[in-house]
Amino acid sequence: MKEKIFLVDDDRNILISVSMALEAEGFDVSSFNDGEAGLDAILKGNPDIVILDVKMPRMDGIEVLSKLREESSVPVIFLTSKDDEVDQVIGLRMGADDYITKPFSQRLLIERIKVLLRRNALTAESKKDNENIKVGHLILDDARHLCSWKNQPLNLTVTEYLLVKALAARPGHVRDRDQLIDMAYGESIYVDDRTVDSHIKRVRKKFKKIDEEFDRIETLYGVGYRYKEE
Repeated sequence: MKEKIFLVDDDRNILISVSMALEAEGFDVSSFNDGEAGLDAILKGNPDIVILDVKMPRMDGIEVLSKLREESSVPVIFLTSKDDEVDQVIGLRMGADDYITKPFSQRLLIERIKVLLRRNALTAESKKDNENIKVGHLILDDARHLCSWKNQPLNLTVTEYLLVKALAARPGHVRDRDQLIDMAYGESIYVDDRTVDSHIKRVRKKFKKIDEEFDRIETLYGVGYRYKEE
């Protein structure tokens, strides 16, 4: 089946040109010219990737992403204004997976999409021994990209899942922020330390929503993070 890509941007020229380029690459593309329509379609349509403009009328990309992350872990690529680092940083800290600045190369966008699709595929692949990572009440199922705590599932984004996996794979061992960035993002984009902190904060919040006493992810100030041994 063709991968589904939803494109949300109020610029008609971008909608047309990018849709044509993506369709030529074999993707199934749906486009929307405002945030409200885009959010509704994403939640109903279950796309493989969302390309989301930041500055839009009615509902901007930041608000769309905020509402989307309450219900969905779909990978999101932000389209931001040139040199607008504020949009880029806020987007990544809120759970966007990548960003591209306007004006942008369609070839670059296509390559970024393919990188995210490959990352998702690798995350979803079953390990050769078909074993899950299990640490106490935590279970990580790579084959289905599922995380559960005390038998209750958590809705984690790909980045959040990879961060939890990086920590839980070696309980008691400290991971500094650079290591976590490499494990969760790879080398495709620049991510600062505070972005990692924001992801960890959001992950903790999701665990505490299930279990108020959750305290397994420790912060070692000035060093990094570790998953506490049982």
